[in-house]
Amino acid sequence: MKQEHIEKAYAIAKERYATIGVDTDEALRLLQNQQISLHCWQTDDVMGFERNEALSGGIQTTGNYPGRARNIDEVRQDIKFVKTLLAGNHRLNLHEIYGDFGGKFVDRNECGVEHFQSWIEWARENNMKLDFNSTSFSHPKSGNLTLSNPDKSIRDFWIEHTKRCRRIADAMGKAQNDPCIMNIWVHDGSKDVPVQRKKYRELLAASLDEIMEEKLDGVKNCFEAKLFGIGLESYTVGSHDFYTAYCATRKQMYTLDTGHYEPTENVSDFVSTLLMYVPELMLHVSRPVRWDSDHVTIMNDQTLDLFKELVRSDALDRAHVGLDYFDASINRIGAYIIGVRSTQKCILQALLEPKQMLRQYEDNDQLFERLALMEEAKSMLFGAVYDYFNMKNNVPIGEEFIQIVQQYERDITGKR
Repeated sequence: MKQEHIEKAYAIAKERYATIGVDTDEALRLLQNQQISLHCWQTDDVMGFERNEALSGGIQTTGNYPGRARNIDEVRQDIKFVKTLLAGNHRLNLHEIYGDFGGKFVDRNECGVEHFQSWIEWARENNMKLDFNSTSFSHPKSGNLTLSNPDKSIRDFWIEHTKRCRRIADAMGKAQNDPCIMNIWVHDGSKDVPVQRKKYRELLAASLDEIMEEKLDGVKNCFEAKLFGIGLESYTVGSHDFYTAYCATRKQMYTLDTGHYEPTENVSDFVSTLLMYVPELMLHVSRPVRWDSDHVTIMNDQTLDLFKELVRSDALDRAHVGLDYFDASINRIGAYIIGVRSTQKCILQALLEPKQMLRQYEDNDQLFERLALMEEAKSMLFGAVYDYFNMKNNVPIGEEFIQIVQQYERDITGKR
């Protein structure tokens, strides 16, 4: 695609958006500064470097597309390549099972900063900041209950693991001079209906309180709810209502995973209420098809609504954005690019909405005018603005990335 065509299209789009009070240059500035945390587990189907076995704990990866990263070097190789195809400067989100264990088995309650020092150095060399997650699934002691387990020895094991993860995240945050966002999610639940729901939730709250006692300046914690998991369909200890109350009373960041709710729910509906009672939001952007099936993020109504609500609430700076899916049925590198670009498109379209004019219509009770302008904004020259954004960042424009990913598959992943 020729540069002069892109520049001409952008100039037309800029002029058109100006007629409804939208500054496209400012929208692009905000998009440029919006970091998206890339989830390392898309490279290898959430295998990690600990046990090399399939997932357990209510989640699973489907598909067997060739080219899965098999070790830490291949994970890093793929992430570096992905980075070259994306506009903006993004972060990397690690799970604890992706530590640099040197070929030795390190149990979850023994992990330490030393196992992630090479990641800290690699991130610095590659100009990427790190985020982190404790890993409570796929372990002999995970079972159906971890931090809410009535067995104190098992509960203490996972408390120790999560405490150590917070220290690792703290070291990452201090090394990069920017807080590391550490997400805490546990799969705890029951296949059938329990009769002591409150008991397990009291245990979970007590465990989390103990974990959070240590004051660490380099980490920001967030807590992720879930609807249910495979084999844990009837009851989830850390449900949406549990974590809404927990984060509101403890003034902690809440994680909204877009795949963790009923298919008829729209996660954007939760944003304005949560922002009244929690300091920040962590967004795990995924795409459920039937439940938390973790399909690749696309530019659909749910994702668009999520970012429009944040922008309309003047709260984009109170939200951290990360991807969270693991699709093993298609080219894994391509899945990254589609997910990031789709998320960026949703953010950009939200930023290009004529917010001030819409607010004015609403304040004046001009509801026909509000709806009409919202509909007209949907078909404006949005694509021209996004093409210009990619051109200014010297990354592929439009579908150009497809052939580049195909070549990487021929040269690298297809030979694994």
